[in-house]
Amino acid sequence: MSVPHENLRVRRTRVLLREALVELVEQRGFDRVTVGKICEHAMVSRAAFYRHYRDKYELVEQIFDEAAAALTEGLDQGLDPVVRLRRFFDHVGDYARLYRALLEAKGSPWFAERIRTTLTDMTGTHLRASPPSDDLVATLLGGMLTDTITWWLRHDRPLSTHELADRYAHLATALTARASPTPTPCQSL
Repeated sequence: MSVPHENLRVRRTRVLLREALVELVEQRGFDRVTVGKICEHAMVSRAAFYRHYRDKYELVEQIFDEAAAALTEGLDQGLDPVVRLRRFFDHVGDYARLYRALLEAKGSPWFAERIRTTLTDMTGTHLRASPPSDDLVATLLGGMLTDTITWWLRHDRPLSTHELADRYAHLATALTARASPTPTPCQSL
């Protein structure tokens, strides 16, 4: 019977730490946030923090890893890419304050680069599954997805997650189609 209670306590602690992180990043910026301040703000002991996370970076990474999982979930089962995008944007929407805080001026260049790199790598893996591909297309799509998130949050989410996923998918498909290797007059010379 203590296991479910422990799970509830673990979930509660993680929620408190995430909420404290968001509030502090909004107030101070990511670089000025410390584990001590997160714990103080969440009213959680440092020992509890370190039972769950190595440092503030791991806390943020775990949140983003949940978003990345939404993109890869069902990939091996052929789940529609737009459905995966919708799940991804749903997750970003659930943590909108955190993503906005981390991606805006007071945010973290480290986190923005982490998102861009992860999304580029994921896109590259997906593109390699259907040759031909090149790293430029993956880099552009990863950057475009990162910029889509930033735009959406900066403008207070003017589109639903479904509309945003559909729009991104349309743009990504157009970019991929235009980038496919077809002979041009210059290549035949």
